[in-house]
Amino acid sequence: MAFSTNGSRGARGRYRPLAEINVTPLVDVMLVLLIIFMVTAPLMTSGVSVDLPKTNAQPLNNDSQPLTVTIRANGDIWLQDEQIPLPDVVVKLKAIARDNPDRRIFVRGDKELPYGRIMELMGTITQGGFSRVALLAEQPAGRLPPPPVRPARPKPG
Repeated sequence: MAFSTNGSRGARGRYRPLAEINVTPLVDVMLVLLIIFMVTAPLMTSGVSVDLPKTNAQPLNNDSQPLTVTIRANGDIWLQDEQIPLPDVVVKLKAIARDNPDRRIFVRGDKELPYGRIMELMGTITQGGFSRVALLAEQPAGRLPPPPVRPARPKPG
């Protein structure tokens, strides 16, 4: 009675193919890529530098691709990353939004700018047919926004 102590050998002494996949190198590479993307993603955001005012308001539900119009302290108007004059704002917005009046437009105004100048820009955008125009503000550091107020329920009885 004979038996083989090597379980990987066949009847004629050949090796059977190894059917295992070593996933450790794959996991290592994926973790390195994940870390690289986590570090570089915040650096990829582009925009015009503006000092936003602070507020405790609740954040709005964001659309997938809102358009951002920025007005700096010196009065320069920027659409995304391009400086444009006030009369051309609506024309450029319509071209980018492809005549979609429901496209969300965020207006970012420097806190040192007079309120009337920001409202002039918002009025120009609204007169152009866009109905979803909102002002952006910055949350104060270290403070959470207040919880939403719920209406009181009447007591049963």
